[in-house]
Amino acid sequence: MAELIHLHYDRPGKNVTRFDEWLVLDRGDTKVLLLERFDGDDVVVDGKSILVSGASVVWYVFPETWHDVGRFHDSDGNLTGWYTNLCTPIEMNGSNWRTRDLFLDLWQPVKGEPVWLDEDELKAAVRSKIIDNHTHKRIKNERALIDMQVQVGSWPPPITRDIDLEQARSLQS
Repeated sequence: MAELIHLHYDRPGKNVTRFDEWLVLDRGDTKVLLLERFDGDDVVVDGKSILVSGASVVWYVFPETWHDVGRFHDSDGNLTGWYTNLCTPIEMNGSNWRTRDLFLDLWQPVKGEPVWLDEDELKAAVRSKIIDNHTHKRIKNERALIDMQVQVGSWPPPITRDIDLEQARSLQS
């Protein structure tokens, strides 16, 4: 049976948002969460909505890493692409999980080229010291590692392709 997780997502300079998601797969190296109905502002890249309110997301959390990956869908359940979110490693305390956004994200549409997002926000956060030098170096290293994997076709991680929305839903029951 799936467990309801309350993910507290801290966006520095903004409010903490709580997402209630179902933990549908709990392995040591990967946690798979199902968010059945995204309840927020549309996520838009280059004028196109990649995630709309009411759509589903499958999130893949890799403990101790500085990123997670979302498998985004449209309101009909069709895959739109993968969203890599650079963030602090998730702190898991029972059903309450916490992470801090690190501004930089990678969008990989089903069709099209990957694009890094929010580089200007990251620069502003570094300038204003919301992100310290050590964390900024960690972000740059994480990006470089992901870029290398993108170049050889091994990003996003295989589990994000193997467990799709339908399978995540079947794991929920």
